[in-house]
Order: sequence, then C-alpha cells, then structure tokens
Amino acid sequence: MILGVLLAASVAACPLPSEQKMVEAELFFGRDIEGSGLVGDAQWSDFVSGVVARNFPDGFTVTDGDGEWRDPKSLKVVHEPSKILLVAAKPSPGLKEKLQAVIDAYKTRFHQQSVGVITREVCAAF
Repeated sequence: MILGVLLAASVAACPLPSEQKMVEAELFFGRDIEGSGLVGDAQWSDFVSGVVARNFPDGFTVTDGDGEWRDPKSLKVVHEPSKILLVAAKPSPGLKEKLQAVIDAYKTRFHQQSVGVITREVCAAF
C-alpha cells in the first residue's frame, strides 16, 4: 500500500523542479455586440487594463481568435471575432471570484450572453 501511495504522489508531481501546481484558465470573449457593432480595440484595451489586470496583476496573455457558437435562443450558428485570455494562477481561495468578476464585467459592459471558459490543473514555471 505504501508503494501505491508513493507512485500516486510521483505521478501527480510536476515533471520539472522549477514548476509548481497552478490553475490555467482560458476565457473566450466574443466581440460582436448585438445591434451596435464590435467591441473595438480601445474598448478591449480599457477592459483589460481596468478589469483583467486588476484581477490578475501577475500576468496573462491575450490572443485574437475567430469564434463560432450556436445561439441558444435563435439556434443560429454565429461567427465572430474573439479575444482569448490565458491565465495561469496559483490555486487560491479567491481565484474563482476573480475569474467570475472578469466574466461578469465583460458580459455586463458589452451586453454578452456568455463568456466561454475552460479551467484545468497544470504545472507551470515563470
């Protein structure tokens, strides 16, 4: 039984000594605003500096994307430009609230139905 515990512990350990367990969150922000165009670059920049950076001051990465999703109300397939936010953060009691604050702020500010999110446990070093 002790061997089984040791094997389980080594499998769960990060492979590189400099890495530590972190949570990776990938958020998908559609840029179409129904009835009023796109979230512009200046609006996005303001959102990132005012909301994202405040919640994740240790860093993050933003890339452009081309999203597709099915609107649950109309059942139409929607194509739209998007922004993808990648955050790696230490697990902490407030992490869920920080992610939710970013999601809620974007939905409210830009009248969005949803923000896609994927979270996973990873090993990382910076």
